[in-house]
Amino acid sequence: MSQWEMVKLGDVCDILDSMRIPITSTDRKSGIYPYYGANGIQDYIDEYIFDDELVLLAEDGGNFGSKSRPIAYRVSGKCWVNNHAHVLKPKEMLDVDYLCYSIMFYDVSKIISGTTRAKLNQAAMRKMSIPLPPIAIQQKIAKTLDTAANLLKLRKQQLAELDLLIQSVFYEMFGDPVRNEKGWEIYSFERIIDFMTSGSRGWAKYYSEQGEFFITIKNVKNGKLIKDNMQKILAPNNKEALRTRVQENDLLISITADLGRTAVVDKDTAQNGAFINQHLCLIRLDFKKIVPIFLAIFLESPGGQSQFQKKNQVGVKSGLNFEAIKSLRIPIPPLSLQAQFAATVEKIEQQKALVQQSIDETQTLFDSLMRRYFE
Repeated sequence: MSQWEMVKLGDVCDILDSMRIPITSTDRKSGIYPYYGANGIQDYIDEYIFDDELVLLAEDGGNFGSKSRPIAYRVSGKCWVNNHAHVLKPKEMLDVDYLCYSIMFYDVSKIISGTTRAKLNQAAMRKMSIPLPPIAIQQKIAKTLDTAANLLKLRKQQLAELDLLIQSVFYEMFGDPVRNEKGWEIYSFERIIDFMTSGSRGWAKYYSEQGEFFITIKNVKNGKLIKDNMQKILAPNNKEALRTRVQENDLLISITADLGRTAVVDKDTAQNGAFINQHLCLIRLDFKKIVPIFLAIFLESPGGQSQFQKKNQVGVKSGLNFEAIKSLRIPIPPLSLQAQFAATVEKIEQQKALVQQSIDETQTLFDSLMRRYFE
């Protein structure tokens, strides 16, 4: 885009910051109009101060530096904006959608101020430069990016729907896990455990760019490991490492902070080598009684989550000890039915992998288009 003139936002936009009015949560009256802040809708209230096609750009508290979360977004129609977002109205030579895309992931690292809370003040914002092609080309660019962004949104919705499908299949096969209307026999968790341990603390000194995985709370959810940006370590060769090293089909449960997140260790992770930190519990199950993915999905359901909350040691130290985990009550359907559920989940996960591949490819396309147009 170097062939196009570079212009400053202050020259091609009307800055409507003076019209913003913050309202504390206690003073807001519920209504139909969106109340916007730095990163989107904060609330819905009964009045509005804007009724236009605008772009809001974070002033403070924004996603500055993020490559996946934008610092600017479009708003349309009646709304209210607080003082944490700049309000930009493009002039005639500038398309509003093009404006939004041009600053959505703008690198503001050299122009923001503040140490504890980064701020993009108005003076700096006015000097931000964007390329200005003819309006027809702006609209064509915005339409192309809209197509990629909408496809990305659709694929992410498909992924979420597949997650919901797993839950639906669980309820269809096993009934409501809270009411247990199918009358499954109830075991204490202790009866299905072969081995249990918690993870290692103080392993930051082993962090590395390469090596084996170090699994934390953020890496476990909905019965599956989340491998994006998983920490790598060069693990020591000692008894603690041997104790906290995971095996295929181990069940991982978060036992501090965000309680009851689960994951079943897959074959690839186990073969690569992985260890858990102190916020996770590793459980090796009796496979003659329980199928790991069935148990993981049960524990993530209301039937499991309600038990985690009841056993949370809030008054002592937020979390669960081994005795609390052992006392959890687990419904035990026939092993053949659990295995059937696991096979269904595996097929759904295969579909999810295809959708995720499409998401990654579409994201790569969107990112390349953004670089082509605005860098």
